Amino acid sequence: MTKKNKREFYLVEELACELRVSNMTIYRYIEAGRLRAYKIGGEFRIDRKDYNNFLNKAKIN
Repeated sequence: MTKKNKREFYLVEELACELRVSNMTIYRYIEAGRLRAYKIGGEFRIDRKDYNNFLNKAKIN
């Protein structure tokens, strides 16, 4: 079995750190439907593809 270089899912804390926002901001994005997430074991997981889609929608041309 080979390991992938890119992570498939992110935790709220990881995205908050990467985007330099609070955890609560990420939770608000999820609640508002701006960022798709899965709740597994009491924690939200965000798929890498959904995160990339979120970033593309937030892009300013």
